[in-house]
Amino acid sequence: MSTQGPYLAEIAHLMGDPARANMLHALMDGRALTAKELAWLAGVAPQTASGHLAKLMQGGLLAVAVQGRHRYFRLAGAEVAQALEGLMVLAGAETARRRLPSRVGAELSEARTCYDHFAGRLGIGIHDALVAGGHLSVADGGYGLTGSGEAIFAALGVTPAAKASRRAALRPCLDWSERRPHLAGSLAAALACRCFEAGWVLRRKDSRAVTLTGAGRAALAAALPGFACDVPEAPAQAAAMEPAEA
Repeated sequence: MSTQGPYLAEIAHLMGDPARANMLHALMDGRALTAKELAWLAGVAPQTASGHLAKLMQGGLLAVAVQGRHRYFRLAGAEVAQALEGLMVLAGAETARRRLPSRVGAELSEARTCYDHFAGRLGIGIHDALVAGGHLSVADGGYGLTGSGEAIFAALGVTPAAKASRRAALRPCLDWSERRPHLAGSLAAALACRCFEAGWVLRRKDSRAVTLTGAGRAALAAALPGFACDVPEAPAQAAAMEPAEA
């Protein structure tokens, strides 16, 4: 048997271990975490976590940044996050046949980060309003912005011309919980960053779930006609949530 070609089995093995899968899932909000934090989230001892992290880095799934005495781990790139989201779609086929098992699961379904952009009903609400209003055009297997779409992003504080990158600017990303597309790409990431900076969306502590604030709902509705999202707004005690973070 030929051994040429992509090392699919090796990558699948790396992602398939429960502890490593929990670590990768925890990093799907785009932030970097320490080995100690990842060990706690994976439910393993720090020494065991170090071995898992070394394997994930060797496999090209994680990158590390050193700051002082601390090492912070994050996903190696958007392509890793995209692969993980695809696996979650497959895993979600079984979940879709039964109720979400917990309040945490329900919160993730309402609004969460998918690496660096919004997913859940919040992400789908943005995507659907752009599509219904004719603000997106199909281009090169992804999306382009029409003139009205550029005006909407500018009104929200995101200038399309200033966000050029090798990544697709906009593309559909199948949502594992809703089984419909939300918006991904460099512009979707820039929009999410803007929402965090403006306090329109708040992160939930120790979770990928996020919460739309009243100001955020108003800002999105004003700039994006047809935007509708039935997720609950941030409670009065929003100080318990994490501050805005790029």
